[in-house]
Formats: sequence, C-alpha cells, structure tokens
Amino acid sequence: MTGNATFRHGNTALLSVSSVEAPKIVSSADFDRRLAPTLRRLKFPPKLLERVAGITHRRWWAAGTAFDDAAIEAGAKALAESGVEASEVGLLINTSVTRRSLEPSVAVKIHHGLSLPSSAMNFDLANACLGFVNGLTLAANMIDSGQIKYAMIVNGEDAQATQEATLARLQRPETTREDFGREFATLTLGSGAAAAVLGPADQHPGAHRIVGGVMRAGTEHHELCVGGIDGMSTDTKGLLDGGLQLVVDAWQEAKKEWDWGTMDRYVTHQVSNAYTQAIIEAIDLDPARVPITFPHWGNVGPASLPMTLAAEAQTLVAGDRVLCMGVGSGLNTALMEIVW
Repeated sequence: MTGNATFRHGNTALLSVSSVEAPKIVSSADFDRRLAPTLRRLKFPPKLLERVAGITHRRWWAAGTAFDDAAIEAGAKALAESGVEASEVGLLINTSVTRRSLEPSVAVKIHHGLSLPSSAMNFDLANACLGFVNGLTLAANMIDSGQIKYAMIVNGEDAQATQEATLARLQRPETTREDFGREFATLTLGSGAAAAVLGPADQHPGAHRIVGGVMRAGTEHHELCVGGIDGMSTDTKGLLDGGLQLVVDAWQEAKKEWDWGTMDRYVTHQVSNAYTQAIIEAIDLDPARVPITFPHWGNVGPASLPMTLAAEAQTLVAGDRVLCMGVGSGLNTALMEIVW
C-alpha cells in the first residue's frame, strides 16, 4: 500500500494548548480487586493491567462533572492563554468520542458555554483517537485560506460509564479468557479534556508554527476496535500490529519530503507500554524524546495527545521541532510537525 496524503500549512500557528485533568484517581489495583474472582478463576497473573499495559492509574471526573463541562473549562483556559477574545473565534471543532446523545452535536453546548459569537461555525469531528489532530489540520486549512482568523479545537472524554459497565460484565461467572481479552483495552481508558487555539502566524510572532505533515489510512482494519457507550471490543494484538505497520509505512514514505529523524519531541497517542515501545523500536526513536503520560492518565482517547503536548510545553523552547503522531481506530494515522 502506498500513498501518504501530504499537507503543508502556510500561515497557521498554535497559540495555546491546554488540558484539564479529571480529579478522581482510579488505580489499576482497584480494578484488580474488583475483578479478583474472575482473575483467579481464569488463572490470570496479578497486576495484569500494570504489567501488560503499564497503566497504574487513570482518572474519572468528580460526581456532577460532565465531559463537555470539562471541555468548556479546557477551552476557556486555552482562550485565556492565547490572548484571543471569544468574540474573535470563527470556528469551534469538538473532537470528543464521548457523547450522551446522537443529536444535537456536542459542539453546541461548548459553543454556548464559551460564549462564542453566532458567527463562529461549530460542529463535531469524529475519527476515534485521531480526531484532535484531524481538527487541527482542518482548522489550519481554513485559516490558511482566509475563511477564518481564529479556531478552537476541544475535546472531553469520560471513561467511567464504559468502564463500570465493562467491570460488571467481566465479573460474571460465565466470563471466559476470550471475553476478558476482548474487553481488556477498555480498562486502559481514562478521562480528561484538552483544547487548542489556532491563529494566523504572521500576526503572532513567537507562536508555534504548524508546518504540516502526512496522513495515511489502513481501513482494512476497521473491525479491530469497535466501541460504544456500554463497552469496547478490541483485537489487541491485531490493533497493535496493524497500527504499528501503518505508522511505519507513513514514516518511511514521509522521508521523501520530510526530515523527522532528529525532532526534539515525538508526542505520540498514549495507548500502552507495549504500543509505545514498539513505535520507538520500529522507527528508531530516542526514548528520551518520547514523553509518556499513559501510566497515570491511561488512554484518554483524542485528548491524550494534546494533553501530553500541553504538559511538554513547559519544557519546550523556541525553535524546538515537535512531531505529533496520532493513530485512531479504523485505522488512520497522521504525523504533524509543529515548530515551537
């Protein structure tokens, strides 16, 4: 399979990227306790989540806090850090996988909560865990074209309901090893929120230039991970193998047009220890330049990459080159360069 889609941006900069951590810490040890009878019956070793996925904790929201309220909080934080007024925003894209209903869009509540103007377009963009990066690309294209001046990308995820339903299902006496393996990835999820503000680079000296990147699809793998509100069924090995090959193919083909071998940071979608180490080894990355947040946040879906980028922003300096490496179930991948 060949054919990366290459995209370049002429005048778009990342003005801010912010995150909101869910406050309730839920340990993998707590999941182990709740699943103890099942784990013993199926003869699984202790600390399976920690040993296999490398996840010791994940976060849940406090009672009464909705995922879209958290997205509003992240958006307000990003606006404040960017110096852009809400009245100047021309586009809001919500990229949350989490949703409570099929319609209206999640974006409408966030648009209202941030007091954005009626002239600001707003909609949801869904592409599994790749949604946030896709949103950045779409917004940058609209800024480059002159259609809008400022854009905001937001995301809020809530893993609790899905994980509670999964835990209840796995506690049933009829649960098999195959059932457990199929739902294992659901236990690695976490809750969190993130937001970014984009604007014209020529009007914001010192902002972080979005250079461009490549995208690649491997949709023959569209049945490897299928999720809903009540749970997620995943072929973990198939997803790892397919996702890894997709990223490697994109990386190799991108060498024709991009020099990404010596980036200052490689900010990847945060899945698990096995996935991260496989990527590092497959394309020979310096582990010291690959920040890791999944052990304490879990896989926060589309929010995981921008949350990690927001954490890294504290140590980045002007001129640093950052490669955002996103992957989403389906499968799709995108590699995007930002110059700090």
